[in-house]
Amino acid sequence: MGKAAAARKLASAAAYGGGGLSVLGAGLYGVLTAEAKLARKTIGPMIEHPPPDSTGWYGRGRPAPAVRIALLGDSSAAGYGVERVEQTPGAVLASGVAEHADRRVYLRDFAVVGARSSDLEDQITRALPMHPDVAVILIGANDVTHVMSPSTSVRHLAEGVRRLKEAGVAVVVGTCPDLGTIKPIAPPLKQVARAWSRRLAAAQTIAVIEEGGRTVSLGSVLGPEFAAAPALLFGPDQFHPSAEGYRSLAGVMVPSVLAAVGVIEPDEKSLESLRGEGVLPISDAAIRAVQVPGTELDGTEVGGSRRGVRGLWVELRHRRRRPDSAEETPDESDEHEAGSDDAAAEPAEPLDD
Repeated sequence: MGKAAAARKLASAAAYGGGGLSVLGAGLYGVLTAEAKLARKTIGPMIEHPPPDSTGWYGRGRPAPAVRIALLGDSSAAGYGVERVEQTPGAVLASGVAEHADRRVYLRDFAVVGARSSDLEDQITRALPMHPDVAVILIGANDVTHVMSPSTSVRHLAEGVRRLKEAGVAVVVGTCPDLGTIKPIAPPLKQVARAWSRRLAAAQTIAVIEEGGRTVSLGSVLGPEFAAAPALLFGPDQFHPSAEGYRSLAGVMVPSVLAAVGVIEPDEKSLESLRGEGVLPISDAAIRAVQVPGTELDGTEVGGSRRGVRGLWVELRHRRRRPDSAEETPDESDEHEAGSDDAAAEPAEPLDD
């Protein structure tokens, strides 16, 4: 079975409740999950204290209305292992959006260390009352280490994206990173983990775009870049990123989050074929995306139709990385609403339609 067909089958199995193990092979999946259990023992116990909460206001002195961001997911979203709030992915992301959009940003962090895709439902329930403009989701690695079947993982993600979109929230999902670079997973299972995580990422991509979200490949964040400098980009447990690693992860997401709220550079409004951008069937685009880190996929139309013979049409883009911003510590209340009792709870001003 080809990679694109396998990704389609896994996504379809998730959508219709199938097991999905035949895509990977039950024996291969069992070997991977057994190795994952050993890796968890090597990594050791979790740090008892939670990471700093990145919830708050960013973009001091910048104009209204505020961009509202809900951050959902696992330790990669929460910033497990960092010591200062400005080092968390949430703070890096919000600071970057505030600077490049020249807008105030209100970010609320709902991510939970150890969360799996099945935990998204509760996080979304808590996020919807803040009326986010965009939800950023980073999840998937714990599904592997806790032996969640791929189809179940993708189904939970698809249901979460559907719920957010029905509430009018833009969704940006960072797909499953390349688990083959994690040191506690020894060869030859590194290669197995790499193939498995890339296929899962492709299936996540298909499911997310089917529900109206957009995806960003994170393969590079835990791929060649991390492998080349593990001491710099991984934390002490060699599983979770360091502060520099989280900065790299959030930096990959910033351009797509900006695009999701309508902040697009003039030279990015059209697709550039010389940069490998174009319109493709969704399954082919998903396979390309997982192999080229930072690739963004979003649904589009061809001839007035979202679907062709081979499924949804997708725009594949390689958005340019924005210059790193100076990370801020969040304010508890909006400077313009400092006297309000609920200033820290949610922004008072909605985005323009």
